[in-house]
Amino acid sequence: MRIENPVAFSFILQDDLYLLNNDKIVKPVAEIPANVPEPVLQAPVHQIETPAPDFNYLGKHKKHCLILVFYPGLECMPAPYLTALENTLKRLGFEQDDVAILNLANYKETVFEQLLTYFKPQKLLIMGRHALPKGLAAPAVNQQVQVGNARTLFTFSFDEMMDNNEMKKVFWEQMKQW
Repeated sequence: MRIENPVAFSFILQDDLYLLNNDKIVKPVAEIPANVPEPVLQAPVHQIETPAPDFNYLGKHKKHCLILVFYPGLECMPAPYLTALENTLKRLGFEQDDVAILNLANYKETVFEQLLTYFKPQKLLIMGRHALPKGLAAPAVNQQVQVGNARTLFTFSFDEMMDNNEMKKVFWEQMKQW
């Protein structure tokens, strides 16, 4: 096999080759083709911004307390459950205007970061596993935890609590610390 350009050996043989000075072919620089890649033109990237959702919630959110519930087919929550929640809040010194009660069943695609950005809660009450927003790992049940800037309580839904006095007691004890 006769190879005219010694550099071609590196493509044929896998081992390192060392050329002697007599074996080297010196070509003028002008003859060596330069493989300079042409600049790649990129199309401008248009960022698609998701519009911030406009949440429809109950209350005026005066004290930056967000309560998340999940009741499909309802604007907020069933009347007996709402009454029970309002009574609990009154015992703690809160009015309905102090909190925002949001039914996540109406905002299934909403992620937790959107809720934090929109509401900026200092206190967060998540009532039931279905009310847990996307992007938030389930905190321990009935234990106060800090999530971002919000003191968070993940507890039972009223569906689970209404007929169970033990669950009501546990909920009330945690709410006193919320």
